[in-house]
Amino acid sequence: MRFRHRDGTLVHVAYCTNVHPAEDLDGVIAQFTRYARPIRDRLGVRRLGVGLWLARSVADTLTADPGELLRLRRAVDKAGLEVVTLNGFPYQGFQTEVVKYDVYHPDWTQPERMRYTLDLARILLRLLPDDVTRGSISTLPLAWREPWSRAQDAMAQRRQDRLNRELTALASATGKTIRVAFEPEPGCLVETTAQAAEHLMGGARFLGVCLDACHLAVAFEEPAAALDRLAAADLPVVKLQASCALQADRPADPATREALAAFVEPRFLHQTRERGVPYGTDDLDAALDGGLPGEHEWRVHFHVPLHAEYTGPLRTTRPVLTDTLETLFGGDRALTDHVEVETYTWDVLPGRSLTKEALIEGIAAELAWTRDQLVRLGLKEEN
Repeated sequence: MRFRHRDGTLVHVAYCTNVHPAEDLDGVIAQFTRYARPIRDRLGVRRLGVGLWLARSVADTLTADPGELLRLRRAVDKAGLEVVTLNGFPYQGFQTEVVKYDVYHPDWTQPERMRYTLDLARILLRLLPDDVTRGSISTLPLAWREPWSRAQDAMAQRRQDRLNRELTALASATGKTIRVAFEPEPGCLVETTAQAAEHLMGGARFLGVCLDACHLAVAFEEPAAALDRLAAADLPVVKLQASCALQADRPADPATREALAAFVEPRFLHQTRERGVPYGTDDLDAALDGGLPGEHEWRVHFHVPLHAEYTGPLRTTRPVLTDTLETLFGGDRALTDHVEVETYTWDVLPGRSLTKEALIEGIAAELAWTRDQLVRLGLKEEN
């Protein structure tokens, strides 16, 4: 979906396909017919944005065979889709039975991460719509927080510098721009916007930040202040990931703890933070087992549907997302042009039987909610 901001910026909205467990090209293309096109039809739009996740194996196929890349582009066009952004955070195996810490490997101290990201950049250049000259790739915020040494920090800085130079060369050769967005995440070396200012290379033409609203909320950051910190560090918001975290206002309450326990699951990490407490836990079960005091509000890194209405002891951080959207788009100038709805946890949400139709309906509802928010902020939808 496309929207026009009052300043003339064309804002692209997509949903992230890392919710689908495909790690070969046929599987990626099958997603278009099985999910993306029905979502597009449900929304009644001429073209639907998809933020593709291409596992390392798929990137290998597309890099080695231009014919396969052309097949992918034709499948995108045939389904009435468009690709302006890729999710380059997971490397492989994102929907396996257990992901947890594996999603942070390889990190930005390892050459595999650079090769993968540059391969994605070259692929994205061929997937961009003919009338679009700028694409984006989100990636992990350098590494998990430990172990981390000065030598690793220096290596990560060198890699950022080289990445910017390689992207500059691609832009010079093609006339199209691909920007890479480092995504602050709880538990990582770069968890907050303050840490982004410390560890990321400000002022680089082709590098910036992917602002994930769920992660922002879990860190108890206020959107306006976070955007000010990034601007002061000369770190542009290349992409917004529209997402909501789980929130418990009274985590010591037995009913609240019982409700939270239903969200403990084996696939993904669900980093948990307590307001005013200077430490957190890497997973929700550790918080429930005494890792946090439970005296103040908890926020949990568990992506929940944007439009979901929770009753009882739990709610979501949707107010943080609406504040983030208003900060980015409510002013005279749009502060980003790529929005990616990223709820990848549909099949581990408690109490749900996830059918194909339910997933289509859910993702369409998230995108409709996002559309309504942007229109409320004065953006005009374009077909």
